[in-house]
Amino acid sequence: MAKQKSLKVNFIMNAILTMSSFIFPLITFPYVSRILMPSGVGKVNFATSVINYFSMIAQLGIPTYGIRACARVRDDREKLTRTAHELLFINIIMSIISYLGLFIALLVVPRLQSDRTLYIIVSFTIILTTIGMEWLYKALEQYTYITVRSLIFKAISVVAMLLLIHSKSDYVLYGAISIFAASASNIFNFINVHRYIGLRPVGNYNIKQHLKPVLVFFSMSVATTIYTNLDTVMLGFMKNDAEVGYYTAAVKIKNILVSVVTSLGTVLLPRASYYIQKGEIDQFKFLSKKALNFVCLLATPLVIYFILYAKQGILLLSGNQYMPAVMPMQLIMFTVLFIGMSNITGIQILVPLGYERIVLYSEIAGALTDLVINFLLIPELASSGAAIGTLVAEAVVLLVQYFSVRKQVPGLFTSIKYYKIVIAIVLASLGSFWVAYLNLHTFITLVVSAILFFVIYGIALIVMKETLVKEILGEVLAKVKRS
Repeated sequence: MAKQKSLKVNFIMNAILTMSSFIFPLITFPYVSRILMPSGVGKVNFATSVINYFSMIAQLGIPTYGIRACARVRDDREKLTRTAHELLFINIIMSIISYLGLFIALLVVPRLQSDRTLYIIVSFTIILTTIGMEWLYKALEQYTYITVRSLIFKAISVVAMLLLIHSKSDYVLYGAISIFAASASNIFNFINVHRYIGLRPVGNYNIKQHLKPVLVFFSMSVATTIYTNLDTVMLGFMKNDAEVGYYTAAVKIKNILVSVVTSLGTVLLPRASYYIQKGEIDQFKFLSKKALNFVCLLATPLVIYFILYAKQGILLLSGNQYMPAVMPMQLIMFTVLFIGMSNITGIQILVPLGYERIVLYSEIAGALTDLVINFLLIPELASSGAAIGTLVAEAVVLLVQYFSVRKQVPGLFTSIKYYKIVIAIVLASLGSFWVAYLNLHTFITLVVSAILFFVIYGIALIVMKETLVKEILGEVLAKVKRS
């Protein structure tokens, strides 16, 4: 029987893992952005967004479905082996089809031909993601292993980036190192997978049983990938590489915050699926309410702080050349809260309960909304128009899921003390906004203002006796006393 991991350890490890996927470029981006300039950064991010569509086809929804499918049989090694083999086979076939489509696109689409080498290099993420089978490791809650081996590769990549990127023409090398950082560690996943499943065929395969649910998850992935990459792709086609560069700078911090907030939903998916399988519905509902409350407490102050200090964030991250990114960053920041909440309502609640179609419908609605708004606003507002499109799209996704999930988990949204969060944020904003007017160095401004903002926010919640904060504080104090 698979040993259950600590949810707190899983959350911390997955938060570190997902944050590292964005902190790696955050460390190097201030250096790289000033060398490659907006056009060079735009080329790489446009290529990455295009390849994401082909990667979406290759993965066929397995990264999410695989966690649920494997989590349900993780106590039986033979069943787990059979399930993993079946999903890997589907993954490999779809990767071959995806590569065929990519090579055809490189031959016939003029916009892609000028940087063909860049697209081929970035496409290595497809095969590396396939053999990595990260869905299996997440189903088994092996977050410590995933995190450690990923951080090692990212550390190597940071050094390589600083040593090898020296001129504007090095953007292809930048793309290669970025892919190495994000995906090369999957090779070790493949090498170590024998510890959890058998490598020899076990027989009695039933690939057909996965096709229907995988296609539903694939449809969800299509909708999500469309509206998460659509902004960059449409900016690249309708405007230019420089606008893509501005937009990349605008969403950099937002992506880091999203990775932190959504880490909770990711680590809870296997545990939620396990509770549903065992019929422990009360435990499932309790977990869901606690998770949503945590997301609101964490995401809301992050959103407000980075709206207030967007200018300083862009200056520190990218430099004066990227000042047009300030407004898009402020516009898109509320998506951190929307994505965090829909990650709980969709991935942690609706998916384990078998309501994937609701999640799919919400994401289709979001994709269509994003497409229409981008088409209308990008010609005039460029990157700001793309930010508005994503903001409204994420709000639509959450709204569609809300009407379904409130029936499945009564009291999910009403159990949160929103007024306490609002009061704490108002006090934090009043206590820190003046720092921006002291004409300090950008880094010092961000450090001082952040300390004031989040300390005041935390103290306000403690004074108002917010339940979850009180519980977390109690656990911390208990550990301090024991030590």
